[in-house]
Amino acid sequence: MDESGINQGIEDMEYPMPGAHFQGEETRRVAASVVVLCDTPRAEQTARESATLAGTRINAMIPFADAEERLAMQAALDILLIDAEGVDSATLDTALDATVRCAEETGAQIVAAFTPDQIDIIAARLLGGHVHLLCEPTLPELVSALAVAGRRMVVAFHDATRDSESDRLARLNEEVARIAETLSRLTRMTPDGGGNVGDRTASYHAPPVQKPLHEPEVDAARVRDLIRARRLRERFFTDELFADPAWDMLLDLFAAELEGNQVSVSSLCIAAAVPPTTALRWISNLTDAGLLQREADPLDRRRVFLALTPKATRAMRDYFAALGSLGSSRG
Repeated sequence: MDESGINQGIEDMEYPMPGAHFQGEETRRVAASVVVLCDTPRAEQTARESATLAGTRINAMIPFADAEERLAMQAALDILLIDAEGVDSATLDTALDATVRCAEETGAQIVAAFTPDQIDIIAARLLGGHVHLLCEPTLPELVSALAVAGRRMVVAFHDATRDSESDRLARLNEEVARIAETLSRLTRMTPDGGGNVGDRTASYHAPPVQKPLHEPEVDAARVRDLIRARRLRERFFTDELFADPAWDMLLDLFAAELEGNQVSVSSLCIAAAVPPTTALRWISNLTDAGLLQREADPLDRRRVFLALTPKATRAMRDYFAALGSLGSSRG
């Protein structure tokens, strides 16, 4: 099935996602409001199509040059949709500052679509929090992000007023997330983690390892050798079997730390060997887990570096010490 077939299938579906019904209000629908920042006709058309398919409503289309002034006047909105296609770095930088301020003041969620060369400037402002980062997204991926963001806003709004309805919307939110994942899988035509080897917990557990009395030095070259050895798997197995990039990210950051090098967000996305959107999601996950931390670039405010937290560095050193005591060089 090609993407046009997927899009047609979406259009033919009963698609009630943001139109939640409430008791006594059967004819009333709740749709998340969207303000769009974009500069090209194609981006505007994509925004309109994705918002319609997600069941959200567009309140305003704003060019990036007017973002600072227009967003400062926004009293209330649910979603800020950014499509940075064709936007120069200086204009984008100013607009992102205005976007962050607007989201903080209104509680809006941010959905950002961008190109690979814009990863660092986008991540410097938007990585983490209630932000959906999408690098060169397909239409189904953009629809999915808007639908999930819209559902979260509806659930948050009704939580303080209607507990029973909020619970029901929370369940609907889970269903939206499931649909979003299905759409993303259809777009790629490969599984995104479901049904692969990593989903089943092995019954074998590694034997306990005696921690050495004197911790051996960990050599950066050894860590790089381990990364290269892991890459060899892709010559003999499909890469979908090893789609989780978390361990590769930790290894790359640990090697960089030992070498005294700094790693930008875009560099880590490349090292992860997965699509940038997937890599950015895992960077957020690892940051939330307390394993990654952001470090500002003192020479360029539009870029941040990523590094292991002290807790993560300690764990990596302990891992290699344990690996050495087993006499193994495999990861």
